[in-house]
Amino acid sequence: MNEIGEKIREVRKKKGLSQEELAESAKVNLRTIQRIENNESEPRGKTLNLICEVLDINVEDILDCDKHIDKNYLIYFHLSVLSGLVIPSGNIIVPLVLWLTKKDKIIGLKNIGANLLNFQLIWTFSAFLILIAAAFFKITHLVIGPSNLLIFVWVILYVINIVLPIFFAIKTRNGKTDNFYPNLINLIK
Repeated sequence: MNEIGEKIREVRKKKGLSQEELAESAKVNLRTIQRIENNESEPRGKTLNLICEVLDINVEDILDCDKHIDKNYLIYFHLSVLSGLVIPSGNIIVPLVLWLTKKDKIIGLKNIGANLLNFQLIWTFSAFLILIAAAFFKITHLVIGPSNLLIFVWVILYVINIVLPIFFAIKTRNGKTDNFYPNLINLIK
């Protein structure tokens, strides 16, 4: 029971909310928030759902006592995509290993990791297809224009996959732990 009140207080403070603001946004009595944070009572059902909704966290993350907030790990997780610059498919393999080892221990990592990995799988597949198409047009000399255009598109995709992880790591360092990557297809949940 001690864990839940402490976690709610910690997340509330990280979000920059006062107890009054949380109570008003969650449509819960201020005294209820105070009791929960002082470990005098344990939130249940609708109250817990309303508080978690305002704090933008999953109820499971609050109830799971083994989980903790580790912003540094989330930053490194976003930056692990850059290993693809050195290791072929490193943009998938390294984040996958990091995700699998800590997804049940760090709050938010399960969703952020699935979102990042889905994006990386789609990005890698798309970049590979574009590169193969460019090589095909270059080798066959069927049409010269598309191969140069496809190479340009591939370079733009590559730059995007360098800039996005750095940008999202900076956002995470500044306290935002959302699912940043566009989620087109859910291959990993």
